[in-house]
Amino acid sequence: MTKTEHQTGHRTDGRTHGGTGRGTGTGGAAGAVLGAATVATGLTAGVWFAYACSVMPALARSDDRVYVEVMRNINDVIQNPVFFTPFFGALLLTALAVRQLRSGGRARGWTVAALVLYVAVFAVTSAANVPLNDALAATADPARARAAFEGPWVLWNDVRGVLTLAGFGCLLRAWAVRGRG
Repeated sequence: MTKTEHQTGHRTDGRTHGGTGRGTGTGGAAGAVLGAATVATGLTAGVWFAYACSVMPALARSDDRVYVEVMRNINDVIQNPVFFTPFFGALLLTALAVRQLRSGGRARGWTVAALVLYVAVFAVTSAANVPLNDALAATADPARARAAFEGPWVLWNDVRGVLTLAGFGCLLRAWAVRGRG
């Protein structure tokens, strides 16, 4: 980019450049935050996908006692920084990316859509999956615990999986269009 192009924000190839990238979504901090939000959202989508295509189908083959014991163990061990960092980070980073992209045109629109979808993921997790996990932990009879847990939990995991995947797609699209105006 020439000195004139940098000063005016216009490139000879028809694209615009937002200088330092602060608040424009064309580079710098905004690009880094959008990239980190995309990675965190993708990692979280991968967790839900792993449950949907391997963990829950494998547990479905188990008897009630094993099913409940393993799900209780999973619910305990998943509460760790390795999971929480992308799970909470996706929300915080996407919100920050929306703020940084306030003049980012279409990229901001895709990022707002991703944020709305991820807020829905939080709502589903908080209103459905976590209460089901808590009820599973509190129910003494494995057959009753599984009967009340398995169907609804799998359904809501699939819902949050689709929502997270859609949010990931929106962030990928935001990344692709950022800087195009």
